[in-house]
Amino acid sequence: MRIIPAIDIIDGKCVRLSKGDYSTKKIYNENPIEVAKEFEGAGMQYLHLVDLDGAKANHIVNYKVLEQITSKTSLKIDFGGGLKSDEDLHIAFNSGAKQITGGSVAVKNPKLFEGWLTKYGSTKIILGADSNSGKIAVSGWQEDSNKDVIPFIKSYENIGIKYVICTDIAKDGMLEGPSFDLYKRILTESRDIKLIASGGVTSLSDLNALEDLGCEAAIIGKALYEGRIKLRDLETYS
Repeated sequence: MRIIPAIDIIDGKCVRLSKGDYSTKKIYNENPIEVAKEFEGAGMQYLHLVDLDGAKANHIVNYKVLEQITSKTSLKIDFGGGLKSDEDLHIAFNSGAKQITGGSVAVKNPKLFEGWLTKYGSTKIILGADSNSGKIAVSGWQEDSNKDVIPFIKSYENIGIKYVICTDIAKDGMLEGPSFDLYKRILTESRDIKLIASGGVTSLSDLNALEDLGCEAAIIGKALYEGRIKLRDLETYS
């Protein structure tokens, strides 16, 4: 199972939120490049980079941070947050992203998202399926849709999506463990996807359990920043 550390960006700084609530913002480092280099130095190969300003603004904002990290490290970055247009996508890939994650756009403008999948292929386009009480949340988690998580994922699996990041918002940043039941249901229903678990990962035993479930990767955020999981503990996964 791949381990993917996360960097969330607001105002160009590395932050974490709790349950996606912007008022809970905690700054961990003024310089995200330093954090990315630390991850790389510990043997990490991947990075989940989220433009939280972009998610609110509905267009890419912090692409300069993406550009700087890709130019100064060899991390393979999946980038998300506010990607709503062909131009946003062009900027993200031009700035060095290896993959992009589309969440809100897959709900609100499915034709556009399907077009990206056709143009760039299933190895470059990740479906963001973020769950709030079983419903897909959009717009930086500031609003809920009427779409149920599992049928939503199935609908895109049927047209070729391979990678899916699923975050249970109630778990995100709470350090209370991931949504194992939700992931188990998703993997039972959608056997051909590569599921990337996100939210609530707090311990190595969480990672082992996610691997046992069949998750292709796990994203770790606050547990790293709060020292619950040490980078050296992850060497066996890298």
